[in-house]
Amino acid sequence: MRYEDWQAIFGVDWPGLWPVLGEATRLRERRFGRRVSFCVIINAKSGLCSEDCAYCSQSVRANTEVPKYPLLDQGQMVAAAQQAAAAGAARFSLVTSGKGVNHPREQEAILRTTEAIRRTVPVGLCASLGIVDGGFLTELKAAGVSRFHHNLETAPSYFPQICTTHAFQDRVNTIEAAKTAGLEVCVGGIFGMGESPAQRWEMAQAIKELEADAIPLNFLHPLPGTRLAHRPLLAPLEALKIIAAFRLFFPDRSLIVCGGRQVTLRSLAPLIFAAGADSLMTGDYLTTKGRLPEDDRQMLADSGLELEGPPQ
Repeated sequence: MRYEDWQAIFGVDWPGLWPVLGEATRLRERRFGRRVSFCVIINAKSGLCSEDCAYCSQSVRANTEVPKYPLLDQGQMVAAAQQAAAAGAARFSLVTSGKGVNHPREQEAILRTTEAIRRTVPVGLCASLGIVDGGFLTELKAAGVSRFHHNLETAPSYFPQICTTHAFQDRVNTIEAAKTAGLEVCVGGIFGMGESPAQRWEMAQAIKELEADAIPLNFLHPLPGTRLAHRPLLAPLEALKIIAAFRLFFPDRSLIVCGGRQVTLRSLAPLIFAAGADSLMTGDYLTTKGRLPEDDRQMLADSGLELEGPPQ
């Protein structure tokens, strides 16, 4: 796809968007058929983060009342994985706050937990543990994690406006280390943080260079107390254009619609599949409420789509 085509998608009005959605639907169905998968996350360690990411309610610079607690015990995380599988999730992810899980005691606890989930729960296991080294990533792979999630968040040129406590390259290095360890990688970002359409394209190019297996698309939910609390929500049509543009640029990759989808897409939420999404995050997010899995299952049924089970 040419750069001019990418720009054109963001310039179309509503009647002109229908042909774009038609092409995005065709590409999604060619790769995924009528199957849609769910992923579920657990906030396994909350708050107390040293990083200054502008969008995050757990940031050291955020003035918020988010829960603050250390790493959950193994029983709580296994129970959450069981609930996710019962809700129809194909994938379940352990997510922790902070720059990265680098303390040996925490790493050992996570490895024991992932082994327990792999033995007892029929679900694909993912982890989002921040900036970590290759040795730990190799251990995660051996313990049963199949996919490591680490977002770029935004374009390289815009990243310093969003975070100053670590560099964009630190994120790239972690993703490359995960790939070296034999893990699939889930790499995406957040839209609506003040970036330009050209910077959305720039981020897409960076994701393509990393050969991500799955791409989570998040829309900023401006939360009081964060540095981006003043940002307006993206318009629903703008969010659909972003999803469609990513499907046209990544015809064979999984596109997962994640945070901010309810407040951003509102009544147009079912059109994410027409725009090319083949997966969505259901249940609660890290510090905000999400949609009930039964409501999302009904949305699939109403759209004539099928819920896909865990990877074999």
